[in-house]
Amino acid sequence: MVTTTGPALTRRAMIGGSAALLSVGARGAVPLPAGLFSLGVASGDPLPDSVILWTRLAPVPLDAAGGMPPVAVPVRWQVASDEGFTRIVREGEARAEPRWGHAVHVDVRGLRPASRYFYRFLAAGETSATGRTRTAPAAGAAVERLRIAYGSCQKYESGFYAAYRHLVADDPDIVLFLGDYIYEGAPTAKDAVRLHQNPEPVDLAGYRVRYATYKSDPLLRAAHQAAPWVLTWDDHEVANDYADALDQNNTDPAVFLRRRAAAYQAWYEHQPVRAAPPLGPAMRIYHLLDWGRLAQFQIVDDRQYRGPRACQPAGLVAAHQRYRTLIQPCPDLSAPRTMLGAAQERWLSQALGDSRAQWNLLAQQTLMHQQGRIDAEHPERGVQYSADNWSGYPAARDAIYRRWLAARTSNPIALGGDIHAFAAADIHDPDRPDAAPIAAEFVGGSITSLFHDASFKQQAAANGLVFAENEVRGYGLVDLTPQGGRIAFRGLRDARDPQSGIRDLVRFTLEPDRPGIRDQQSVTDL
Repeated sequence: MVTTTGPALTRRAMIGGSAALLSVGARGAVPLPAGLFSLGVASGDPLPDSVILWTRLAPVPLDAAGGMPPVAVPVRWQVASDEGFTRIVREGEARAEPRWGHAVHVDVRGLRPASRYFYRFLAAGETSATGRTRTAPAAGAAVERLRIAYGSCQKYESGFYAAYRHLVADDPDIVLFLGDYIYEGAPTAKDAVRLHQNPEPVDLAGYRVRYATYKSDPLLRAAHQAAPWVLTWDDHEVANDYADALDQNNTDPAVFLRRRAAAYQAWYEHQPVRAAPPLGPAMRIYHLLDWGRLAQFQIVDDRQYRGPRACQPAGLVAAHQRYRTLIQPCPDLSAPRTMLGAAQERWLSQALGDSRAQWNLLAQQTLMHQQGRIDAEHPERGVQYSADNWSGYPAARDAIYRRWLAARTSNPIALGGDIHAFAAADIHDPDRPDAAPIAAEFVGGSITSLFHDASFKQQAAANGLVFAENEVRGYGLVDLTPQGGRIAFRGLRDARDPQSGIRDLVRFTLEPDRPGIRDQQSVTDL
């Protein structure tokens, strides 16, 4: 792994400093297997003058070491203004190191704002696929249009990635991924269209194989090649429903944190992120992304720093017993508890006050609305709430709403995932719930992951949702301009079919300076 900043490294400079390294690939002292770029290429986290380029050398992707020898390998990279690479604007050489799974992260600097580019990697006589990327507009620049495709929850076993075929055709400026890029469970044949290729991962080798399994899908690789991605994670990148140092079974934190460290490193090794590499089980991924003066993304991490779960029976943690997922209202539910951690909360509060963007998009993992659910196995318990999302942390959620108001944040929008369903709602001031909306929320379904729960639609109105759909897979598409916004929920005919068609399930209209959903159009004739 290497992160290259500043002017591109020249081949002569690299030779002068690393003659022994070059002998590995260029002279064949350690022969490399064919198929180095089996996991594809990707770009991400664009700035006005920079973008992150990614690849990982893995000729045998389902091998824990990717089929690579334990030596560093030089990898050339090129950025051009044309797909034929006749006009190369930046190039250099990076190093793929075994300690990082032979992943490469290149921070290409000196690019033009608001510009499209093509990129590729070269190593040991092989050339990667060509990726397409773009830079963000200049700070404060007027921007006429921004298109965002966003999604989450792409369990490999539950379906194929037909959604990405259509996402690429939609030609977004940015792909925003809101978590659950992989699922960590053991192979499960029931209702599976394909199987995970290794046992449940608990160490770095296992997570590397799991990521390679997902990136073996050509449609996922094509989506990475088509546009820069901006990512956060949710729970399944590590373990289901984990919270800070505890997994769902309240395992000994020392044991779990070793697993979390392995999972964070594997996530870093496989994603085009600007974040610094993890330090053991810690990695800061929350950050801002500006798109001229049109939009700002506040991208948060609601897993790593969250506080204890609400309304749990005494003694579960000490006994290392599984936490209670659905909870009935109790006094503890409204007690102050953090979802983001104190440092991230301060960062977000500052960002919301400082932003001068016309549209402010909170890129978070799940549903913010209080979601009442009926347990099909215990309907006698009545309405319950999830202890794992914002419904279990209402004070932390309401603090964000109040900060939008206090900071006069312009046109806030919450984008979410996690729940394997489409959902849309107006957001209201928690202190004046009957007043006009202060924001809007759009949860963009799941790429493949399932959620069979009849109560989701039954409880939609009581939960304040204006739209709810949990039996259709897909993603969200956001178009923003200075004059307004449109959000479409794109639903697949059948995620179990790699050739599935797609249609807009519903479209929503936003108006600047009038927070909330202004119009909703259900689509039945596509």
